[in-house]
Amino acid sequence: MPVMPPPADIVKVAIEWPGANAQLIEIDQKKPLPSIIREVCDGWSLSGSEQFALRNAEGQQLYITEQSRGEIKNGTILRLAISPMRAARQLLERIQSHGIDARLEALKELAKLSADPTFASEFINMEGLGTLARLVESGTHFGEMLAFTLTAFLELMDHGIVSWDLVSVSFIKQITGYVNQPMVDVSILQRSLAILESMVLNSHSLYQRVALEITVGQLISHLQVSNQEIQTYAIALINALFLKTPEDRRQEMASTLAQKHLRAIILNHIIRGNRPVKAEMAHQLYVLQVLTFNLLEERMMTKMDPNDQAQRDFIFELRRIAFDGDNDPSATEKRKAIYTKDYKMLGFTNAGNPALDFTQTPPGMLALDNMLYLAKVYQDTYIRIVLENSSREDKHECPFARCAIELTRMLCEILQVGELPNEGCNDYHPMFFTHERAWEEFFCVCMQLINKTWKEMRATTEDFNKVMTVVREQISRALAMKPSSLEQMRVKLRSLSYAEILRLRQSERMSQDDFQSPPIIELRERIQPEILELIKQQRLNRLCEGSCFRKLGNRRRQEKFWFCRLSLNHKILHYGDLDESPQGEVPFEMLMDKIAVSDIKAVLTGKDCPHMKEKSALKQNKEVLELAFSILYDPDEALNFVAPNKYEYCIWTDGLSALLGKELGSDLTRSDLDTLMSMEMKLRLLDLENITIPEAPPPVPKEPSTYNFTYNYG
Repeated sequence: MPVMPPPADIVKVAIEWPGANAQLIEIDQKKPLPSIIREVCDGWSLSGSEQFALRNAEGQQLYITEQSRGEIKNGTILRLAISPMRAARQLLERIQSHGIDARLEALKELAKLSADPTFASEFINMEGLGTLARLVESGTHFGEMLAFTLTAFLELMDHGIVSWDLVSVSFIKQITGYVNQPMVDVSILQRSLAILESMVLNSHSLYQRVALEITVGQLISHLQVSNQEIQTYAIALINALFLKTPEDRRQEMASTLAQKHLRAIILNHIIRGNRPVKAEMAHQLYVLQVLTFNLLEERMMTKMDPNDQAQRDFIFELRRIAFDGDNDPSATEKRKAIYTKDYKMLGFTNAGNPALDFTQTPPGMLALDNMLYLAKVYQDTYIRIVLENSSREDKHECPFARCAIELTRMLCEILQVGELPNEGCNDYHPMFFTHERAWEEFFCVCMQLINKTWKEMRATTEDFNKVMTVVREQISRALAMKPSSLEQMRVKLRSLSYAEILRLRQSERMSQDDFQSPPIIELRERIQPEILELIKQQRLNRLCEGSCFRKLGNRRRQEKFWFCRLSLNHKILHYGDLDESPQGEVPFEMLMDKIAVSDIKAVLTGKDCPHMKEKSALKQNKEVLELAFSILYDPDEALNFVAPNKYEYCIWTDGLSALLGKELGSDLTRSDLDTLMSMEMKLRLLDLENITIPEAPPPVPKEPSTYNFTYNYG
């Protein structure tokens, strides 16, 4: 007679209790949790079961609640512990005791327990936050005791149970005092910076108070230390202050930061420092880069007033620098005709009234600002470009003004001027930290590129859009190489000539050629299933290796991670929390949670994911939505992911589709299919015999830049 599988509502677990043998029991998930705890207590003859609770014995060791009990799987190890309410009451009493050693141990334990939302709720209900705040305000705690106090306070506030507006002015002064002190314990400084960042981001009134108390100079001094974690917390606070500063005062703050040499300090102590830039620091540099470029938004969205003489004088200045030394913008009718001719030579579309060229937003007045910078700072280059084009045949003139206006619009689009930073994005460019006027300098480099490309393409005015398309590709390709300086950017752009762009396009096109003759189409149809099977096996191999994911909702720089990987027999997904990002493979034994592939109901992506619906509107940005996916499994549970990058997102969504017997539909699969089909067809068309496609290729490196498939040739 066949053995029946256990009911789905029954899970087998081990439960520990200090000084006793573990109990191996079956938990009926339909039973109320208090009844299960009572049975466990009876097993050790413990009375008062209402004073106890169950906690995970591994990982974060969170309390088991009615809401979280569905996460208990077969083989889970639990621990019987005192209830959250009892633990909160005991710790609160010990924190207020007179014995220093007892108080230190209590605070140490509290710092760890405060990450648990169930415990946090009980502790906060007992006015525990007020007790911690008074300990800080007293100014009598130092060293480890203060560090544990601040850690616990921050963890408790991070749950969002109470508003940050409840903190007192005295508390704020004490915390800002730790940051402003030239010498303070690293752990205290780190937690103080994190608390201030949360205050600024979560409350307008607290932003105002912190902005009054904090010394920007002292914040910048924290960037000059050797500890990258402190540097990261400091720049995160600078970014928070920058983000919350009213728009009419952001330029003023930017000027203050410039006077304090923020850019040079970041360049020398972080970007060019002795240690590689970690992911969270890269994110903060990206945020600062975005906020700095967003200062250009006002000019980008400002139209020129054709009737404003002061604004018209700026255009006159462009003409004067290019064609003569006349400083007088007033003109007779006769001279106006000359000016119209000059403005046409400068490349304005509306030569009779060039102010009209700056009425479209974007780029608005920002284009004129860029043009004036080039004309004044690089006068010889500006004059050479203008005169060189004015001496060409009419049809081959490169219209300077029209190109400059379109280039400004293009750069605003590429660098996303005016958009909020994306959560999780690390796309900062070191070269923008090498010059105080990096935007204008970048424009000047690209303006010279346009002139060069125009000549290489032997373009006419009818080719304007074609030239700008090539220029955009040149700039995008060069930016992707992450040049470390503007000069290196210039070199990379020089190497990406029009001929090189054509060569790259041809090379990429050849790898994706879709031959249309019937025999070729028939060959494609025959070998496509083999290629798709190869891609499928590669995806499953990558899932078996596993990937590390960041936990969501973690505003502080103390990163938390979790890891997920597929079992070698493709039947179980193993996952679990990690203290830090792993350097290599994470063994299955360290991943205590698991989901049977047979229990997976569906895979959701983007805004359909449960964790994307829960997130605040501010955090539902395009970047996160494009990387989010969820696994729905029995009984009505979800495992939520945000991939670290688009490559990992494609690997995992493809791999999960393969597990569920569905088609692979990611952009990566389409790209791989085109590339591999082209390679395979060319080889077969060249009559290279004995090409074998392996059933499962060796593991492919995780980095997209080294992503390859392996073929065996007989």
